[in-house]
Amino acid sequence: MTGILEGLKVIDCGSFIAAAIAGTVMADFGADVIKVEPPGSGDAYRHVTRNPGMPKSEHNYGWLLDNRSKRGLALNLASPAGQEVLHNLVKGADVFITNQPLAVRKKLRTDYETLSALNDRLIYASFTGYGETGAEADKPGFDSNAYWARSGLMDLVRATEDTTPARSVAGMGDHPCAMAFYSAIVTALYKRERTGKGSHVSSNLMANGIWAASVLAQAKLVGAKFERRRPREEALNAVTNHYQCKDGRWIILSLLSEDRQWPTLAKCIGREDLVSDARFATRKDRHAHSTELVKIFDGVFATRPLAEWRKILDGNGLVFGVVGILDDIPNDQQMIDNEVLVPFENDTMLTISSPIWVDGSKKVQPRKPPGIGEHSDEILRNAGYDDAAIQKLRAVGAVA
Repeated sequence: MTGILEGLKVIDCGSFIAAAIAGTVMADFGADVIKVEPPGSGDAYRHVTRNPGMPKSEHNYGWLLDNRSKRGLALNLASPAGQEVLHNLVKGADVFITNQPLAVRKKLRTDYETLSALNDRLIYASFTGYGETGAEADKPGFDSNAYWARSGLMDLVRATEDTTPARSVAGMGDHPCAMAFYSAIVTALYKRERTGKGSHVSSNLMANGIWAASVLAQAKLVGAKFERRRPREEALNAVTNHYQCKDGRWIILSLLSEDRQWPTLAKCIGREDLVSDARFATRKDRHAHSTELVKIFDGVFATRPLAEWRKILDGNGLVFGVVGILDDIPNDQQMIDNEVLVPFENDTMLTISSPIWVDGSKKVQPRKPPGIGEHSDEILRNAGYDDAAIQKLRAVGAVA
C-alpha cells in the first residue's frame, strides 16, 4: 500500500520521542523513513519500557508505537566513514530530522550548514528542549520538565494550590509536540514546492508546552485577575463538573449551552423538580448556588453505574464525557471504527494511528519497527554501495 507521501526520503536521526515521531507520522503517509541509530544498544528509547514503574510486557510497546514503519540503519556517526555515509544519504534525501544538541551536531557534522550545503532542497528539521538561541539553548530537556513543568501545566491541573503538583505520563508532551514538528516539516515541503529550495525548520518542548497552556498564559500576559483555585466540590459551575458513579467510574458534564440544556439534564437524571427550584431557576442562580447543586449531583450520579448513565444521557443533545481508563481502550469500538486504533501489518496487535486523515488517501498499514541496523545493507545498496564497500564499512566499525 502506498500513501500520499510516497517517494519522499526521510532520515530520522532523532532519539527518544518527539522528533522521531514526526518521522513516524510521515511513514504513516508512505514516506520512506530511515531510522539512524548508533551501533550496539541503539536509540536509548528502546530501553525506556524497562525503567522502574513502567508497565511490564514482552513487547517493547514504546518502540512499537513510535518507530513503526521505518527502516533501520546502524551508523557510527563518531567515525569519519560513518559521517560520509550519512552525507551520501543526505544528498538524495528530502527531510533530515534531528534532536541532537547543538554542540553534538557540529561535532558529528550533522548541523544545518554542513548538510544544506550538500543538498539545497533538503528540509532540515531540528527539535530541542528550550529552543536554539538564548542561555538555555544547550540545556537538555524531556517533556516532563521542558513541556509539562516549565509551561505551568504541572501546576495548573492541581485541584488547589495546596495539593502536590501533578506528574505527567510517559510521552504526554512528546506526542503533541511531534504533531507540531510534523506540521513544520510539511509546511517547509509546501514552501519547497513553490520555491524549489529547502529550509531549516524547528520546534521545541518549551514552546509547545506554553502553547498547550496558552489560554491561561495569555490571560496572565494581559494582566488578568485570577480566581482562587477551587476543589471539585466547590466548582463555580455544576454543569461543567465531574461526578463519580456508583461503580467508582467518573463522568464529566460540559453543558456550555446551559440555559437550553438545563431542563433536559434535570429530566434525564430524574430531578425535574430542580427546574422549578428557586435556587437554580436561572443561570445566575445556578452559579450562585453551585456548591449546593454539586452536592445534589453527587448524590444523583452515585445511584447508578457509568454504563447506565451513558445510556440515559446519550441521544439528548447533552454534552458529556466518560473519564476514560486504560482498560477501556482495547475494546473502544468508536476508536476502531474511526481507525484511531489499527492493526499492524500481518498481525492482530493494535497500535494507535497518528491523529490526522486525508480524504482519498489511505495511510500505510503500520509495520513493526526495525531492529538495530536491520536494513543497513539494503539502505546502503539503495545508496549505491556495493558488497565490497559495505564490508569495508563494517570492518572499520562505521556500519553495523
